[in-house]
Amino acid sequence: MKQASSPVTAALLAQLSAVVGADHLLADPDRVASYCTDWTRAFTGECLAVIRPASTAELSQVLALCSAAGQTVQIQGGNTGLVGGSVPASGEASPPLIVSTLRLDRVDPVDHLTGQLTAQAGAVLSAVQQVAREAGWLYGVDLAARDSATIGGTVATNAGGTQVIAYGMTRAQLVGIEAVLADGTVISHLGGLLKDNTGFDLAALLCGSEGTLAVVTAVRVRLHRPHRRTSLAMVGCESYDQALELMSRARSQSDLVAAESIDAVGMQLAASELGLASPLMKSWPLVALIEVADGGDASGLPLTEEQDAVVALEPGEQERLWAYRERQAEAYASLGLVHKLDISVPLDQMQRVMTDLHSILAVASEVTCFGFFGHLADGNIHVEFIGPESTQAALQRAILERVAASAGSISAEHGIGRLKADYFSLSRSEAEIDAMLAIKSAWDPTGLLNSGVLFGDRT
Repeated sequence: MKQASSPVTAALLAQLSAVVGADHLLADPDRVASYCTDWTRAFTGECLAVIRPASTAELSQVLALCSAAGQTVQIQGGNTGLVGGSVPASGEASPPLIVSTLRLDRVDPVDHLTGQLTAQAGAVLSAVQQVAREAGWLYGVDLAARDSATIGGTVATNAGGTQVIAYGMTRAQLVGIEAVLADGTVISHLGGLLKDNTGFDLAALLCGSEGTLAVVTAVRVRLHRPHRRTSLAMVGCESYDQALELMSRARSQSDLVAAESIDAVGMQLAASELGLASPLMKSWPLVALIEVADGGDASGLPLTEEQDAVVALEPGEQERLWAYRERQAEAYASLGLVHKLDISVPLDQMQRVMTDLHSILAVASEVTCFGFFGHLADGNIHVEFIGPESTQAALQRAILERVAASAGSISAEHGIGRLKADYFSLSRSEAEIDAMLAIKSAWDPTGLLNSGVLFGDRT
């Protein structure tokens, strides 16, 4: 952490402390350390301090003071991102002030007339899910980091998760938003009207903007009625093509809730590192998790004579099967520092792309372990590999270029952050990026918010 080295900086910190209270302006190196390193441990930097406002009004004052002083700001929610978008960059001459949204954690009761609820940005995803569930509803976004990922963070990155095939990405859930602009101006449109054609949809614009345009402070989201029952199958497959065909048949017969994949390496790590021995009869190149709802029954999936499967009908049994998929990141992390890429590819090209990605990593002698898991239904695959830091850039470029060549996306749900800023043009044209930069310039003309995130050196 950089100490206040000038009277101007010291004065700013004193003003900020007066806004949020001395207990919520953190300056001690030990107290700010966890805010300066991301979940992957691959990104770390220094900050001026960490500030934790408790209301939109406090955050507005904080940003107004920072704007007047020319102080850059790094916005942070649960700090569970994988692309360095929530922590300061290393080696910055003028470290940012980290603004944590974790004290903005209120979740309002469900509005049963509209099937919606309003939550502050710092509320963790599981808290939003719980309020919805206790009222007889369901929030359509779910991911393994639900207990630490904030609703504001999932909006900032347009997070997806396991149920995108059923409910869509985060953007599809948004019906209203409140945010604070870089100069402290508050914009709020939380009414949740489904028919409201009064100009731009600012919620949709801010969703996926990675904190580069404004600080989201609250959102209003649509909810769904939960399925009466679901059936989950874990199925051994010889290839992605076979798993996709199985998924397609399941979808034609019933409501598909989720379809996930884990390769043989991931299943082996789940057993050796987490003690989750495979329930299948033998090892398979790929394991698919397919969940269907209501009238569907995973017991009736059209398997070949060689395939084996296990089916879970009860919630507890389903949780045990889901653990193999949800704890994949934990299993890889037990081996050391993991390089992670989050990509998506067209389903009709998945087999070819995954074969090529396997080949790229297999010939890299420095890589000690690699594997793939992800969201089969929407083409989102998480690439994990372990090796020296010196190998990351070349392998990363080779993987992302192959993905882009298939008309895929270099970021499926975790955003661009800092990790992929140099590769942005692989998925977006220069005209598109220039249009985004024009919006960034209009909303944050002095570049105070999340400098370097998404656009890299362009801002």
